[in-house]
Amino acid sequence: MATCSSSLSVLPNLRWNCNKRRPNFKVRAQISGEKKKTTSVEPVNNGSVSVSTVQKQNGANEVNGKVKSQKKIVSDEIELLWDDGYGSKSVKDYFAAAKEILEKPDGGPPRWFSPVDCGRPVEDAPTLLFLPGLDGTGMGLVPHHKALGKAFHVSCLHIPVLDRTPFEGLVKIVEDVLRQEQATRPNKPIYLVGDSFGGCLALAVAARNSSLDLVLILVNPATSFDRSPLQPLIPILEMVPEELHFTVPYALSFIMGDPIKMATLGIDNQLPSGIKLEKLRQRLTKTMLPLLSDLGEIIPRETLLWKLKLLRSSSAYANSRIHAVQAETLILASGKDMMLPSQEEAKRLHGVLKNCSVRCFKDNGHTLLLEDSVSLLTVIKGTGKYRRSWRYDLVSDFLPPSKGELDYALDEVLGFLRNAVGSVFFSTMEDGKIVRGLAGVPDEGPVLLIGYHMLMGLELGPMSEAFIKEKNILFRGMAHPVLYSDNNPSKEFDYSDWIKVFGAYPVTATNLFKLLSSKSHVLLFPGGAREALHNRGEQYKLIWPENQEFVRMAARFGATIVPFGTVGEDDIAELVLDYNDLMKIPILNDYIKDLTRDTKQFKLREESDGDVANQPLYIPGLVPKIPGRFYYLFGKPIETKGRPELVKDREEANQVYLEVKAEVENSIAYLLKKREEDPYRSVLDRLNYSLTHTTATHVPSFEP
Repeated sequence: MATCSSSLSVLPNLRWNCNKRRPNFKVRAQISGEKKKTTSVEPVNNGSVSVSTVQKQNGANEVNGKVKSQKKIVSDEIELLWDDGYGSKSVKDYFAAAKEILEKPDGGPPRWFSPVDCGRPVEDAPTLLFLPGLDGTGMGLVPHHKALGKAFHVSCLHIPVLDRTPFEGLVKIVEDVLRQEQATRPNKPIYLVGDSFGGCLALAVAARNSSLDLVLILVNPATSFDRSPLQPLIPILEMVPEELHFTVPYALSFIMGDPIKMATLGIDNQLPSGIKLEKLRQRLTKTMLPLLSDLGEIIPRETLLWKLKLLRSSSAYANSRIHAVQAETLILASGKDMMLPSQEEAKRLHGVLKNCSVRCFKDNGHTLLLEDSVSLLTVIKGTGKYRRSWRYDLVSDFLPPSKGELDYALDEVLGFLRNAVGSVFFSTMEDGKIVRGLAGVPDEGPVLLIGYHMLMGLELGPMSEAFIKEKNILFRGMAHPVLYSDNNPSKEFDYSDWIKVFGAYPVTATNLFKLLSSKSHVLLFPGGAREALHNRGEQYKLIWPENQEFVRMAARFGATIVPFGTVGEDDIAELVLDYNDLMKIPILNDYIKDLTRDTKQFKLREESDGDVANQPLYIPGLVPKIPGRFYYLFGKPIETKGRPELVKDREEANQVYLEVKAEVENSIAYLLKKREEDPYRSVLDRLNYSLTHTTATHVPSFEP
C-alpha cells in the first residue's frame, strides 16, 4: 500500500512512498440523467495526485491545498454500476499497509497523508478527514479507499508509534487543517470520520468549531471509555514484562474486533456455502492468526499504555464539551463490540447531540470498518449524508449505485423474493404491439412511470433490477416521507436506507420538479401508501385521487408518461389481517394510532379528500403461499411534449390523467388474464425448467 502527500501537510520522511512506481490508469465517468457523456484522461505522476508545495520556515514541506491539473480530470458524475472496489481489500491489506507506514518509526509529530488507492474524486467533491482509532496508523479505511476516493478528497491522520502528543495537541492539529480547508473552499462541508478514539477527537474539534459546516461520522466512538473492559488492562499492562508483551496482541484481537467478520471481508457472497466456509477456514488459520503477531509492532507495549491513557483523557474532554456540538452527526455502532458498550453509547449520544442519526450493525465487532458489513460510502449515501454544499440536493449530490451495491442489494436485501417471483416484463411499442422486455419504454428522459402499487411495494426491487440490467437506467422513485424519519437510536442499516442508495426521494412537488428538470426517469405511485397497504378485497384496485397531481408537472418539462400495471401479489401471499382487523386488537390499535399520528407531521396530501387521503401505516397480517410470478406491463407511452395546453388547462390535463388511469387498469386486466396461459407461473415449474435448461438466460412465459 503506497501513500502520497495530500492536499494537507506532510513531513519529508513520509513522502518516500510517493516515489514508488504505480501502474498508469484512466478515469471514466458518465453523467446520469442527462445525455450520457464519457471522459477519459491520462494519469498524473504514475497514478498519484499531482500537488504543489511551499517551503515552511522550519524546512518542512507543506502542500498548498490545491491539486495542480492541466485539464479537467473527471466529468461531473459517476457512471451507473461503477466499480467501488469494496471487498478487493481486506484486513490483510490493512496489516501490510500499517507495517509499511511504520517501517521507519520516528517520534515526529502527527501528519496527514492521502492514500493513492483513493484516486481522483468527482468534480466539486468535499473533503473527508479520517481520524484513526487506537492503532494511530491512519490505515483503518483500507477496504474503503477506492469508494471514498470517488466521492471525497480523502486525507488520513497518522500518529507515529513513538509520538506522545497530548490530546489537546491533536485537537489543534485537526483544527489547523479545518481552518485551511475552510479558507480554501469556504462553501464546502468537511467530513470527519472518527474511529473509536478518533470519534472523541472529532467531537472535541466540532465542539470548538461550531461555526464550521462539519459532518461527523463516528464509528464506535470511545466516549464511553469509562465503561470499557479495557479500564482494568492499564495496571495489568504496566506489570507485564516486556518479554511477554507478545501475548497482548492475541488478547486484544478478541476484544477489538470479530476475527470471523474480518476474515469474511472480500469473500464473494455468491460462492456456494461449502467453498465460502473453506475460504473462511483458510483465511482464519493461514492469514488471521499469523497477522495477530503484527499488532505488537503496530502497538508496542509503551505505546499501548500511552494510547489507553490518551483514550481516558480524550473521552473526558469530549464528554465535557459535547453540549456545544452543532455538527450533523452519524453514529455507526457495533452490536458485538467487546471493547466499548457502543450501542448503549449510541443511544446516549443520540439523546444529547442536536442533529444525530444512528445505524447499528448487530453482528460486527469494534473494528467495524475492517470487517465484513457494508461499504462506508454506501452507509453515507443511504443515510442521506453525502452533500457537496451547505444542503443536500437530490440531483447534483446523488451518486449512482455501484456494481457491488447492486449485487449486495439483490443477494442480501431482496434475496428470496427476487428468486421466488421470477418476474417477467412486457412493454408496448409505438404501434401498439406488446413485446417481452422493456423496449417500449423510452431511453431518453424525462420519463414519468405511473403505475399500481402492489401490496407492501413488493414490485419495486425486481422492477429496479430490470431497468438497470436491460436499459442501464436507474429510475428515481418517489417514496413516502416516513421512510426518511431518523429518530430511532437502534435503527439498523435496512431496506429504507437501500432505497435511498438506489435513488428514492420523498414525494413532494418540489422534488418531482427537480427530478424531471434533470431529465431523469421518475417512478410515481398516485395511490401511495393507501394503495400499497390496501384492505382485503381491494387487490388490483386503483385508489387514486380524483384530480390529477402529475400531468401538468410532466407537461411543463415535456416528459413522456408511461403507465404500467403489475400483478402477482396474490400469488405470493394472502392478506388475512388488514387495517380494519388490526384496529380491533387493543395493543396494535394503540401502536398504529401512534405511528399514524407521527406521520401527520409530513403533511402529505392535506389538500386531498376521499379514501386516498387516509394513509395509515401498519404491517398487514400475511400468510405466505408457494410463490407464483410477478408480471409487469408498460403501456404505450403518452407524450406531453408540444402540448402546452396541458400546463394551463386543468380539464385537458384531467383527460390525460383519466387516460393514464384507464391504461393502468387495462394493463392489470390484461396480465390477470394472460398469466393463466403461463406454463411457468409456479416457482416449482420455473425451478424444473432452470435445472433442465442450464444455458437459458430466462424462463419463458405466455406469448403476448
